[in-house]
Amino acid sequence: MRPTVFADPNQLGAALAARITAEVATARSSDRPYVLGCPTGRSPASTYAALAARRPYVEHVVIVMMDEFVVGGREIDPHMSHSCLRYAREVIAGPLGIPDERVWLPDPAAPAAYDDRIAAVGGIDLFLLASGATDGHVAFNPPGTPADSITRVVELAETTRRDNMSTFPALRRLDDVPRHGVTVGIDTIRRHSRSAVMIAHGTQKATTVEHLVEAQCYDEWWPASIIAECANAELWIDEATLESPLGRI
Repeated sequence: MRPTVFADPNQLGAALAARITAEVATARSSDRPYVLGCPTGRSPASTYAALAARRPYVEHVVIVMMDEFVVGGREIDPHMSHSCLRYAREVIAGPLGIPDERVWLPDPAAPAAYDDRIAAVGGIDLFLLASGATDGHVAFNPPGTPADSITRVVELAETTRRDNMSTFPALRRLDDVPRHGVTVGIDTIRRHSRSAVMIAHGTQKATTVEHLVEAQCYDEWWPASIIAECANAELWIDEATLESPLGRI
């Protein structure tokens, strides 16, 4: 997969926001919902900011979040700083004016129903994806995740938990990071995405980009490699990722 390279995260985010805005408008003209799959974290932040600045018409837009932390068999309090629902409300849906009923998250009490819900709406028009810097996790799918996995509750890998300490600064110690999460599966991403864009920027993502550029198919030991098997898949990166061994791509 040959990447599309942008000068910096802001340029990448502006270009992706422009694409989403155009697709949202096309869906509206066809009188159908537009379903956007969204990760949390630093990688998509510039895209969400640029999309909010554009203020597209969103009465038909559905936000499908990828995962949520789970403690004691239940999703964590949405007011906690590391809540994915809090992130969705404050960073994505809130600035766009999308109400809670069109912000979806998987339910740890009935996780497999999430795949059915996504299928019932016709799938995800565009799934934005991001990869863990140290272990290649996508959503909360850890290394070793089978290709046929669907939405489920998983035990989080320690590497994934450490990555989340960088994503959510309030998580100061590893013990602060929950040990479980509910997450879309690898097959959920592949089966239900009409198109997908993997976002990676910064020197810390150079290793993951190298894995993705070389991927011919899904490698369970680097779950983000599922992008190689998604329909209409693209890899969008910035120039900083080229400052490492990737100068050759």
